[in-house]
Amino acid sequence: MHSFSQRFFANPRVALSLLWLSFVVLLAIAAPIIAPGSPFAIVAKPFAPPLGDFLFGTDSLGRDLMAGLVHGARTSLLIAILATLAAVAFGTLVGAIAGFYGGFVDDILMRITEFFQTIPAFIFAIVLVAILAPSGTSLVIAIATVSWPPIARVVRGEVLTIKAREFVQAAIVAGQRDMAILFGQVLPNALSPLIVTGSLLVANAILIESALSFLGLGAPNLMSWGFQIGAGRAFLRDAWWLVTVPGIAILLTVLSINLAGEGLNDALNPRLRDL
Repeated sequence: MHSFSQRFFANPRVALSLLWLSFVVLLAIAAPIIAPGSPFAIVAKPFAPPLGDFLFGTDSLGRDLMAGLVHGARTSLLIAILATLAAVAFGTLVGAIAGFYGGFVDDILMRITEFFQTIPAFIFAIVLVAILAPSGTSLVIAIATVSWPPIARVVRGEVLTIKAREFVQAAIVAGQRDMAILFGQVLPNALSPLIVTGSLLVANAILIESALSFLGLGAPNLMSWGFQIGAGRAFLRDAWWLVTVPGIAILLTVLSINLAGEGLNDALNPRLRDL
C-alpha cells in the first residue's frame, strides 16, 4: 500500500488532477449552499458579462451561469458515477461468467458483447433516451448500456488468466462451489484493471451525458454543463462565456479523470512497479 501511495500521489499530473476533481466534488456537494434555489431561475438581465454582479455572468434568459455550473457539476458527476457503477456491475458479471465457464457460455456471452460493440455508442444512447423519454434515469440506463462491453472483455481476459493459477485449481479440486471460487478468489485478483477501466468510464460517461444534454435529450428538470453549452451556442459571438465556461469545466474534469486513471494504471500495473 505504501508503494502504491508513493507511485500514485508522487505523480504531479495525478496530484493536479485530484486537486481539480476534489474542487469539483466540493462544488457539487455545496451547490445548495453556493447557489440556493433553482439554477433555472431568472435573476438578472440577459447577457450580463462575467466579473460583474455575477461571477460568470448570465445567459440569454438572465439565469446565473455560476449557479448552473455548480448544479451542473452535481448532475454530471451523479449521472456519470451511477451509470459507471451499473456498467461495471453488469459488465463484470458477464465477463466473469464467460471467462470462468468458457465453452458455449463464453461464445454466447461474447457474441452478445460484440453485438453491442458494433453499434455506435453515442447513436445507441440517443435512441435509448428517445425511447425511454429524457430523464435522469434514462440517461443512467442509456450510458450504462453502451458502456458495459469494454468492462466485460477486460474482466473475461483477467478471469481466463487467473482461473489457470494453482490456488484456483486447488479450490476446484477441493470441491468448492463455482460462485464461491469466482467471487471469493478469482474476481478479487482482477480488481486492478477493473478499477482503472471503471475510472476511465466515468470520464466517458460525463462526455456522453453532456452531449445528450447539448442535443436537448438530458433530464429536463436537471441543470447540466451540456445543457448550458447547448443553450448558449446560438450566442457564441456576442456572449462567449455562455459556452466557454461550461466547456472548460467539462474539459478539465474529463482530462483530470483520464490522468488520474492513467496514474492508477501506472501504480497498479505489476510490470511498472519495479521500474
